[in-house]
Formats: sequence, structure tokens, C-alpha cells
Amino acid sequence: MKMSTGNTVKEIISKRIGDKYYKVHHNSGLTIYVYPKEGYNSTYATFGTKYGSINTTFSLDDGPQIRIPDGIAHFLEHKLFENEELDAFERFAKTGANANAYTTFDRTCYLFSSTEKFQENLEILLDFVRSPYFTEESVQKEQGIIGQEIRMYDDSPEWRVLVNMLKAMYHNHPVKIDIAGTIESISDITVQKLFDCYHVFYNLNNMVLCVSGNTSLQEVLEIADKSLAPDEKYKIINHFEEEPYSIVKPYVEQKLPVSVELFNLGFKERASEIPDSSKDLAVKEILLAILASATSQLYRDLMDKKLINTSFGYELFHGPYFNAVVFSGESRHPEKTADIIKEYISNAKRDGISEEDFEMVKKAVYGEEIASLNSVDSISNSLVDCHFSNREFFGYIDEISSITFEDVQKKLHEILDVNNCSLSVIRK
Repeated sequence: MKMSTGNTVKEIISKRIGDKYYKVHHNSGLTIYVYPKEGYNSTYATFGTKYGSINTTFSLDDGPQIRIPDGIAHFLEHKLFENEELDAFERFAKTGANANAYTTFDRTCYLFSSTEKFQENLEILLDFVRSPYFTEESVQKEQGIIGQEIRMYDDSPEWRVLVNMLKAMYHNHPVKIDIAGTIESISDITVQKLFDCYHVFYNLNNMVLCVSGNTSLQEVLEIADKSLAPDEKYKIINHFEEEPYSIVKPYVEQKLPVSVELFNLGFKERASEIPDSSKDLAVKEILLAILASATSQLYRDLMDKKLINTSFGYELFHGPYFNAVVFSGESRHPEKTADIIKEYISNAKRDGISEEDFEMVKKAVYGEEIASLNSVDSISNSLVDCHFSNREFFGYIDEISSITFEDVQKKLHEILDVNNCSLSVIRK
């Protein structure tokens, strides 16, 4: 339906669970999602841009390729909180809201949660993200601050075990580069480069606003209509070097002060610019839960052998032109643990999985997704993820319920190549 302001609103209802949300094509170019939750006290809002650490080479429409320094997306996230007067954190503190931001490999998001003064908080969020303020002095100061952050992450076992694995897996893709960049790369960041990147990637046509909780469509649109002017629309083309299917090397280790060794075992998968569909993700999630959740035989065997503890887990790690399945945790014998995981996968490919396990896990995965709808932050973050991946939010829940045993058996033979994985270990 059309709104009087020129906004287009679509109501999306799940017949399966009875919930609904609204998708708005705002006249400014921004896409807005509003998921009202009656009876909830809190509201959670996320304002995100499809711009992360991997977007270092791009072009506009049919223009020339532009290369920017590694780490500039993360640098921008830090700088946008600043203002000539009060920074954004100080403004939120006055309203009692909890605010934060984060940069990942493929997006940057700014968020707040509050139990009161929602409209004022949303105005602050839209205002500071849309009001860049950079000076030579502040950029030089930030280079020192982020330089210290980079050094801190260089000494973080949990971060190094991941980055080392990515470097062992990926030949060319920028996912292997630290999100914050390097000391050398951030030294090349200038005021002009920050403004250039801001005006490209913080265009409202490249962004999304997701709000869930104690609010209404009318309340959100009232603030958006007042706060947002239209942005010119253009096409951003991100460029990536061709990435081979093969890994760089099967093993990498680093020594850091830890009480127990850490490991990441990553299985590299084929990837493209097109993200996995809701069905693909649902099948993978069910398959991995069958193989490695706390109820799996693998988990029990590893625990019985005292090779892992409750930190053990798995993750679907994916984005534009990168895709992997990662098993991680603490282990006193990480190589032995990795060998058992690979052996278990090989045996499952040979012998198949249990249909009884499939039915049990499918119900558990479905139940977890339904339970996540009781969390306003989970809803908001999932809406962001679905928008940037071109998936419909309720579609994932519908797909879980329709997945068959044959779907999971087939997927098992398509992924988790035990000859194409990298083990990263942090030694004591």
C-alpha cells in the first residue's frame, strides 16, 4: 500500500506463527522494517549499511575501480560517533538508552535498545549516522586509538585463531585481512578518503533500518519522514579477485598466553556473490546440528575422551564470495580433535545419517527459531541479515519445517570436504 508521504508499505504475515512485520520502501531510498511486539517493554533498533572490511575495491555505475585502505569501514564506524559538541554515546546516555555499533566483514551496524523515549532515541540514531564530522586532528588521534586496538587484537587468542584460519584458507579474498586493517593501512586513511567512502556506502539506498519491540509502524515512519532526505540512487559494484576452491595450507599455529589450546577447523566451500537461499541455510543448520550439536554422537565422544569442553561449537561463516563451515573450541589435543571430526564426517558420508536423529534435530532447530521471536534484538539483527542476503524473514522458518531427510543427506555429500580444510591452533 502507498502512504501519503510517498512511502510504500508491505505487510508481511506468517500464517504459520501468527506474527507480522512491515517492510517499507521509504521515499528517502532507505528500506525500513518494523516488527511490533505487543506487551513488550523494550524496543531495539539497528541502522546498518552493506559495507564491511571486505569492500575495499569498488566502482560506481560504470566508473573506474577505486581501491581504499584496509580497515576504513571500521575506522568510519568509530568516527561517526563523534560530533562538534556531544558525541552520540553522551546523547544516548541522557535518554537512558544502551547504544553500540559493530563492523563485520560485510556490514556496519549502529544500534540502541531502550525502554523509554524511543522516538528521541531513534532521532539520535538517524541523526548521528547521517552527520559525518571528520577533521585532520581527529583522524590522526583516531589512528593512534585504532592502532592500539589492532595491537590488542594481535594479542587476542580468540581473534588470532580465526584470522589465522582465514589466512590459511583464502588465497586472495579480503576476508583474510583483519577487520580493523593494519597499522600501515590505517596510516593511509585521510579525511577525504573517509568522506568519499561515507558518501558511497552510507547512501540510504545501500542501508536498512530494522526496529522491533514496543513500537508501531506509524511511530517509526513519523521519525523517518522528519529525519531523512532522499539520496541519489546509483549502483555500487564490489570487485573481488578470483578465489580458488583449494585452501592455502592445511595447518597454522601461533603461541600466545592461554591456559588451554584453542582451535578453529574450517571447511572451505564454493562461494559466489549470490548468498545461500533460506532453504540452503536451513538444510546446513539441521545437518550441522545432527553432526556436532550437544546431543550428537561426535560431541559425546569428544567429551568422553576429554578432548573438548562446553566451548565447542560450529558456525556457518559466509558472505560475498566466501563460504565455510567452522568448528571451534578449546582442546588439549587440537590435532587429534580435528582428526576425529574429519573421521566422523567421512563415516557419515559413507554410512549416512540417522533418520531418527534428523527428525529430532529438525524439531529442535525449528523450536529455537520460534523461541528467537521472543527476543527483540534477535529479531532486529535477523531482519538486517535477511535484507542484506535477499531473504524473507519468515521464509527461513517455513523452510525448516519443509526440509526432508533426503535434502540433508544430499547436502552432506556437497559440503564438508575433509581434503579441503584448514586447522588453526593457538598453543600455550
